[in-house]
Amino acid sequence: MVTTLLITAIVLAVICILGLYSLYTSVIKSKNAVFEALSGIDVQLKKRYDLIPNVLTIAKKFMEHEKGLFDRITELRTQAMSMKSGSKEKFEAEAALASELKSFMINVENYPTLKSDATMVQAMATYNEVEEHIAAARRFYNSALTELKNRIEIFPGSLFASYAGEAAKYSYFETDAASKAPVNANNYL
Repeated sequence: MVTTLLITAIVLAVICILGLYSLYTSVIKSKNAVFEALSGIDVQLKKRYDLIPNVLTIAKKFMEHEKGLFDRITELRTQAMSMKSGSKEKFEAEAALASELKSFMINVENYPTLKSDATMVQAMATYNEVEEHIAAARRFYNSALTELKNRIEIFPGSLFASYAGEAAKYSYFETDAASKAPVNANNYL
């Protein structure tokens, strides 16, 4: 009888320890998924940062009087590159850069020669592809962050919240107010 109780107690203790270990590892895996997702965003942003000077160089020869726009994009690119990943400020800087790049692409439409230049067409297609990859990476990041926050906010995972570290404090990527506004087609006609 005592042996059976002792064996049962040991089995229950092992099950509890394994359960707690499983919760601990799930928090760590979720934290690492957030870091992986941020890294994915950074890879895509690096592609964008590398692409911007090339697109601007191609366009400069056609759009000499748009120098202020080129300078602003270059300044925003430098600012966004220097900010800490996962911070709300980085997301805001990226939104400002994306907005200026959209404005630039609209200006390109006003230059038929540039718009039809094969190099510019390829650069614009690459830019659009990079933007799609950035959007996908951001969705993955938000999903990973949601999973981590759920794991550390719901009991018993909350017991291991401290192991999530700095990742638990990261912000979600949210679009700016201008991106949420309805598109007025008259602005592009």
